[in-house]
Amino acid sequence: MNLNGKDFGFKEEKIKDLTILLLYLTSWKEDDLPGGMRRSWKGYPFDILDELREEELIRGSNRSKSVYLTENGIKEAEKRLKTYLK
Repeated sequence: MNLNGKDFGFKEEKIKDLTILLLYLTSWKEDDLPGGMRRSWKGYPFDILDELREEELIRGSNRSKSVYLTENGIKEAEKRLKTYLK
């Protein structure tokens, strides 16, 4: 991954882990969302958001200012809570 001209290499997985965790921690429920999905603002690097979208952990348009955490995204974020916030 190249972020702002810097190669993060081995840090890529941790950045992605923390991004899904932050999306989850700043998310909220809305009545009109299907299943257990949640909404979150997406002020994070677009390449990371694209990877999370490809893994179906989040959904949403590149043009919108927020994304939806899927049920799988919520599960993955909750795993990271145990890892990073002991």
